[in-house]
Amino acid sequence: MILESPPAPVRPRIARRTALAGALALAALAASGCGGSGDDAQAAGPSDDQRLAHLAVKDREAAPDISGETLTGKRVSLADSRGKIVVINVWGSWCSPCRAEAPNLQKVYDDTREKGVMFLGINTRDASKDNARRFEEEFGVTYPSLWDPIGKQLLRFKGTISPSAIPSTVVIDRKGRIAARAMKALSEAELRALIDPVLKEG
Repeated sequence: MILESPPAPVRPRIARRTALAGALALAALAASGCGGSGDDAQAAGPSDDQRLAHLAVKDREAAPDISGETLTGKRVSLADSRGKIVVINVWGSWCSPCRAEAPNLQKVYDDTREKGVMFLGINTRDASKDNARRFEEEFGVTYPSLWDPIGKQLLRFKGTISPSAIPSTVVIDRKGRIAARAMKALSEAELRALIDPVLKEG
């Protein structure tokens, strides 16, 4: 009796699975916003659970004391804002998701500043201040932004946000601790959802 050999693997099915895996990988990379590839981007991960999160009070750590010159030439220090909630947004004029979220940031800033909420931008990777100032004029941004072309300020948030995840947003509580963070472009509702729990804290 002659035993037949087992059928050969169905290669088209394998090819389809490989193509699907590649498509999912590209989708995850696209979801990370304007940031580049590399270890930092991989560490950030593509899921909303990783990119949008609140921190319990017991898990909060002190925010780095960033300071420097704004796009208008003034000196700003995060330490001067102790006792207030501070929303820090990392952006660049070259970043399409940053352009999409800019009106949302300004709207929430207008609505919350009288409640003791301050906004501070960190402008990064722009070739000149002129590009960044034109961005602010186009979107009517009125809160200050630190000029950080090489990402020096951003690197101080290592472990909280990825240097390659732009735009990113961090919420600092009244005691100067990191209370929430997002590594994605935010809708108005998402931004309010990050700030509101911190506003309700004593």
